[in-house]
Order: sequence, then structure tokens, then C-alpha cells
Amino acid sequence: MKENVFKEMLREKGLKVTGQRMLVLKTMAGHPGEHLTAEEIFDLARQSYPEIGLATVYRTLQVLVELHLIDKLSFDDGFARYELGRELGSEEHHHHHAICTGCKTVFSLEEDLLEVLEQNLLERLGFAVTDHEVKLYGYCKACRIKQQNKSEVTD
Repeated sequence: MKENVFKEMLREKGLKVTGQRMLVLKTMAGHPGEHLTAEEIFDLARQSYPEIGLATVYRTLQVLVELHLIDKLSFDDGFARYELGRELGSEEHHHHHAICTGCKTVFSLEEDLLEVLEQNLLERLGFAVTDHEVKLYGYCKACRIKQQNKSEVTD
């Protein structure tokens, strides 16, 4: 993401372009595909701007979420996680997530697997889906192999 794109998005939303807002957006853009916690964003941002405070990061994240520039996600692990929002990305909908209940790894699924369902809802009910979020829970390949190895040892 280019800095001028961030600045223009902030101005379009009626916000001042501040160093902290730019730093948070640039930090997140520098970690695409990652689902960062506020603390992780804070730690990364401090590498280039040691004076930033955790409270500032939290306030900045809240403002950016309210403006739909970033998305706040919950993967049921006790942490709020953040990623760049659709307005700063190329997705029409949120992408989906597969979450390993063993090791807690989160996989982003870029395919929009619900297009047929959405079209069906529009044609049958006149209901136009504007957004959705899908979280799939299960076990990743590595955790499945670990489980198989444990069951083979106990057999």
C-alpha cells in the first residue's frame, strides 16, 4: 500500500492524517495475510517509532475499525485481531478463515465460496448480501498427523 492511498482514505473519511494513524496502517500493510493483535501491532510499530504508546495504538485501531479501513476479527482465542479492511484491499467480501483447534493456526481462504448461495438468495428472496464472515474450525495437516501418531502409539 502506498502512503498516499492511506492519506487519501483517511481524508475521505473526514480524519486528520496523523503520524500514528499512518504508522498503524503501514505496519499492518507490511504484514499482509497476518491477523495481528493490538500488542503485536504495537511491538512492530515501536521498531520504527519507539515513542508510540499502547493506548494510542488501541485508540487508533478503534477509529480505523469504525471507519471500515481495518477489520476486527475474533478467532475465539481471547484476542481481538486486526487486518486491513476491504476498502484498502481488493476483496469484495471478507475472506474466510480456517482455524486449527489444535495449534491455533489461522489460514486465510481467499476464494469466495458463497457466490452461488448469495445469487440464489437474490433471485429467490430479493435479498442482496453485502457482507459475510465464515470461520471453519478443524485440525491442520500437522495436528492431524500428530493425532494419528499418538493413536498409533497407544494402540
